[in-house]
Amino acid sequence: MTARLGLGTYRCLDVAEAALMAASRGADWVDTAPNYENGQAETSLALALAAYPDMRVSTKVGFLPPSARRLGMRAGALSAEDAEHGHCLAPDYIAWQVARSKRMLGRVPDLVFLHNPEHGCHEGEIADRLYAAFLALEEACSQHAIGAYGVATWCGFSSGLFDVSTLLELATKAGGPDHHLRAIQLPVSLVHLAPVARALDGQGPLADALDAGLEVFASAPLHGGEIPGMVTPELSELINPGRTPAETALAVVASAPGVKRVLLSTGNPEHWMRAAEAVGRPSLSPDVLRRVVDVLGT
Repeated sequence: MTARLGLGTYRCLDVAEAALMAASRGADWVDTAPNYENGQAETSLALALAAYPDMRVSTKVGFLPPSARRLGMRAGALSAEDAEHGHCLAPDYIAWQVARSKRMLGRVPDLVFLHNPEHGCHEGEIADRLYAAFLALEEACSQHAIGAYGVATWCGFSSGLFDVSTLLELATKAGGPDHHLRAIQLPVSLVHLAPVARALDGQGPLADALDAGLEVFASAPLHGGEIPGMVTPELSELINPGRTPAETALAVVASAPGVKRVLLSTGNPEHWMRAAEAVGRPSLSPDVLRRVVDVLGT
């Protein structure tokens, strides 16, 4: 498969332990956010990143960890209203949080995602919000505070609030033809099959990102651990004979056109190695993927 397994830290109870486990077993990417692990995820990752300097890291800006609310307000980067709201993409806050993430991680993040920019945003507001945020992120790139940026969304694409072409247009407006928009992150799983179905027809965010040269990070590939219990032995045998339900589900995600990273949250070494093996096998064919969509729907 062309996709690689990366560590997602949203559901990790011990981020430091999970990162060291994954890195020692060949993981080359870890994804986090300031609000994960009760606001301690970035600090927890610093040890693993120092021990494995070749492992790349992405973090996010948007949702506010409780510890940042008071500090952000004191620094003048965060309004009381945004602190109460719990989510902010104002340029001043982005600059402040990016600098804070760099300190917490102990190094420049390779990628910073806007975290659910659709949160609390209406259709008529989203373009202005994204453009202002992209300007701030382009400035951070010019100052070498981050390597590049992207958009991590749960429902921005599926709701039609924005698409890849819109993101590219706004990034070009903010940073010119050499802008630093490099990736998107969205849920792809047996529960979230619509992006796969559309990609098989050359449409939707996965296909558009592939055409534009953007990396696609697939989040929640096991839907919070629920999917293995939803996959019957008969369905697993139909899709991926001889494999477990979890391996089958991961194979579908990793085989989706355009997906480059499959983010799995686990601190269990056995689960990690089985997942890495599943993602590393040859891709399922488009015919098999279409059969999955036909059976499960979107």
